[in-house]
Amino acid sequence: MRTAQIERTTAETRISVSVNLDGTGTYDNQTGVGFFDHMLDQLSRHALIDMTIRCDGDLHIDDHHSVEDVGIALGQALTQAIGDKKGIRRYGDCHLAMDDALVRAALDLSGRPFLMWNVAFPTAKIGSFDTELVREFFQALSTHGGITLHVDRLNGFNSHHIAEAAFKAVARALRDALETDPRKADAVPSTKGTL
Repeated sequence: MRTAQIERTTAETRISVSVNLDGTGTYDNQTGVGFFDHMLDQLSRHALIDMTIRCDGDLHIDDHHSVEDVGIALGQALTQAIGDKKGIRRYGDCHLAMDDALVRAALDLSGRPFLMWNVAFPTAKIGSFDTELVREFFQALSTHGGITLHVDRLNGFNSHHIAEAAFKAVARALRDALETDPRKADAVPSTKGTL
């Protein structure tokens, strides 16, 4: 089983993350940030990654440190759980439609982190959640997960739908990339022989 558990403590946050990449999308995420928990639940469910996240952060300041640091810890957990990447498909992409929103995500579990983010939100907040934190989460996830990640908003006027479509699109792309390739289950998907 491809599993990992990460504990991360700073002066700003205390975080624990556990993942099972071969799960069924079971989740139990509690960060103290309601909308963010909802997005993490979507990520788990649609990537079919069992995920348990706890975060005790400095929410009296704002949500920024909690959201970013969860992205860091989750990226580290993914890296640890994937291991040497033998047998994975490596690449994934998805066009995700959610009502007015259409978001495209494409990724490569290359070990070379890079985020290309073309997602504009029409509002600065979704409830009390700062929409700019969606990018901060994916920046941290891609950096610490070693993921080349491109996310593009192709359509949408509702910020909640756009954010949710982004999380779901990345989830579905991640699911495809993490799947075992039945034709090459014993090989790392690279001509270099390593990722």
